[in-house]
Amino acid sequence: MYKYRVKIIQAIVVILVFGVIITVFSLDFVNKKEQEKGLKFGATYMTMNNPFYEIMDDEIRSVLEARGDVLITRDPALSIEKQIDQVQEMINQNVAAIFINPVDWKAIEPALSEAAAEGIPVIAVDSDVYDDDKIACTVVSDNYQAGVQCAQHLLEHRDEGNILLLTHGSAKSGIDRIQGFKDVIQGNPNFHILSEEDCLGQLELAMPVVEQQLQQYPQIDVIMCLNDLAAMGAMAALEDAGMTGKVAVYGVDGSPDGKSMIQEHIMTATAAQFPRKLGREAAQAMYRILEKQTVESVIKVPTELVTIENLEIYGSDGWQ
Repeated sequence: MYKYRVKIIQAIVVILVFGVIITVFSLDFVNKKEQEKGLKFGATYMTMNNPFYEIMDDEIRSVLEARGDVLITRDPALSIEKQIDQVQEMINQNVAAIFINPVDWKAIEPALSEAAAEGIPVIAVDSDVYDDDKIACTVVSDNYQAGVQCAQHLLEHRDEGNILLLTHGSAKSGIDRIQGFKDVIQGNPNFHILSEEDCLGQLELAMPVVEQQLQQYPQIDVIMCLNDLAAMGAMAALEDAGMTGKVAVYGVDGSPDGKSMIQEHIMTATAAQFPRKLGREAAQAMYRILEKQTVESVIKVPTELVTIENLEIYGSDGWQ
C-alpha cells in the first residue's frame, strides 16, 4: 500500500512538473507571438478628405510596417468630439503611441490628458496643439514661413492689392500661415485686407464664401488661402463669376491640383509642403521616443514656394 501511494505521489509530481513546463513554454510561445505581431500605433487626422493626410499617413504606415508594426487610422471628419472618442478607442486598444492632427488645437486637450495619464506618447503632426506640454513632440511644416513666402511673392509682383483671406481658425497650422502673410503685408499702405473668412480649409465651404465675398467686395484682386483645397474652391467661384485669371490666388500645400492650376496660369503660387517627409520624420521620432532617446520638442520641415517659373522642378502630377 505504501509503495502504491509513493508511486501515485510520484506520478502527481511528474504531472505537475510537466504542467509547469508546458505552461512556461506556452507563455513563452504567446509572448513570442505577441512580439511577432509588433507594436500597435494609432493615428487620427482632422479629415481624410484632404489627400495631403493620405500621403502623410501612408508614409507613417510604411515606416511602421517596415519594422513589423501596425497603424490604426481614424477619420473624425472635422468633428472634435469624434476625434476625442477615437483617441479613447486607441487607448482602450493599448496602442504604443498616437499620431494626431487635431481638429481643434485647443479643444483636443481632454484626449491629450487621457493619453498622458496612460503613459502613451503623442506626436502632433502637421499642426500644433495648444497644450504641447502633454505631448512628446510636434512635427510640422514651417507654416508661418509658408505665409511669409506667399506675401513676399505678392509684394514682388504687384504694386497694390485688395485681399481676401480664407482661414481655418481652429487649426494652428492655418492660423500661422495667415499670420505670416499678414505680418509681411502689414504696414504697406497699398495693400488692404478687406475680409477674413473661415472655410475650415475645405473646397466645398470655400467656394460659397468666395462667391459671397465677391458680391460684397467686387474689388477683390488677391485671395490668400490657408491651403490648396480652399484655393480650389476660390478658383471655382472665380470661374463662375467670369474672373478667372483676374485675381491672384495663393495657397499652401503644393498639391497636384494646385500645381496643375499654376501650370494653367489660373493659380499664382502655392507654398509646397512635403507630406512624405513629415510622415517619415514623425514615425522616426516616435521610435526614438519609445527607445527613450532625446527628441526635439518641435521638428519643422521648410516649405518651398512653387510658381510658374519653377514648376518644372516640382512637377504637377504628384506630391513632392
